[in-house]
Amino acid sequence: MTTESHIVYIVDDDARVREALSELLSSHGIGTKTFRSAGEYISTEKPDVPACLILDVELPDINGLDLQRQIAEGNHPPIVFVTGHGDIPSSVRAIKHGAVDFLTKPFSDSELMAAIHAAIAQDQDQRSERADLKALNQRYLDLTPREREVLALVVSGLLNKQAAAELGISEVTLEIHRRNVMQKMAAASLADLVRIAEKLKIPITHSRRAREG
Repeated sequence: MTTESHIVYIVDDDARVREALSELLSSHGIGTKTFRSAGEYISTEKPDVPACLILDVELPDINGLDLQRQIAEGNHPPIVFVTGHGDIPSSVRAIKHGAVDFLTKPFSDSELMAAIHAAIAQDQDQRSERADLKALNQRYLDLTPREREVLALVVSGLLNKQAAAELGISEVTLEIHRRNVMQKMAAASLADLVRIAEKLKIPITHSRRAREG
């Protein structure tokens, strides 16, 4: 990892803690940006790179656990809690809501670095998944309205003749649309197309079983 490829945000109201963590991470070649409060962290524009958020529980403006809850709906970095005020209910709540780790002082440098590396790797994976989903959505938007109808019917399990009858078109025309759908969606097989449809949450409104019944 290089400082250009990722960053660690540190939110702690203790300047000594911020400095110590920054120095530790710098010695491992990891860039940091520090904040004294949750509000300062939220209001600051951040680079679009994989990241980790080191978060204290006790902050001057808001509880760190409450901040975790507030930013849960956004694409925030995975969180590693670091605190001198840890307790079992807090750690359970933090982990339950997606924190990578909940470290109570004193902890070793190796424990912290392991948690940070795990958090950055998790963020990289999540970013990759979001990028893949964005690409799939764009491919779907590039389909014609008729091709979208064909896609929905095909992944529902209908045979070509059933899907063609549903749309009131010939089976040959249906097959042409289906081939175009496979190419535009970059699907190597029907199973691949079904997986893509699931990722895009395309509703299944027809079923082969219902048609045959």
